[in-house]
Amino acid sequence: MAASAANPNILCSDLCFREQGIHASNGGGGGCCSLVAVNGGGFPASSGVRSGRRRPRGEVKAGLFWQQDVSRPTSIEMEAIAGVEELDEILRLSQERSQPIVIDWMAAWCRKCIYLKPKLEKLAAEYHPRVKFYYVDVNKVSQELVKRGNISKMPTIQLWKDGEMKAEVIGGHKAWLVMDEVREMIQKNI
Repeated sequence: MAASAANPNILCSDLCFREQGIHASNGGGGGCCSLVAVNGGGFPASSGVRSGRRRPRGEVKAGLFWQQDVSRPTSIEMEAIAGVEELDEILRLSQERSQPIVIDWMAAWCRKCIYLKPKLEKLAAEYHPRVKFYYVDVNKVSQELVKRGNISKMPTIQLWKDGEMKAEVIGGHKAWLVMDEVREMIQKNI
């Protein structure tokens, strides 16, 4: 990929307009942007350039795309914790592996909790496999488990390391601020 960004004659995809010499580069800095020549040379309507030919029914419209590292997942689904015994086992395993864990204490009726969950799953992909992410739906577990986490507000995102809760973020503010605070919490404790 880096070679294609540095040399415009080497295209990042065999589907590019190689024979027509059309290639858009982002000017270096990692990754390469290319036009996909699926419709026989037409540009996407948003580009402002028209090919003068109509696309036959069934052909795919060309468009810009950014090549990504497809070997890494973009998000990792968090695992649910359903009881005190399960939390104890997770903490024991994390202590054996010296792997911190993040627990999202949430509720299905909490809009902010529901909004943050996919963002936390993307964050889980960033820190995989160094940090493992879990969630607890406080309405589906015993009060004993909720008391164990010392939860009073939701969403509460906690980082546990060596069997102890080391830091927490209580997410009652804007989602992007919560995510910044969670990132900072993880960076300080891993």
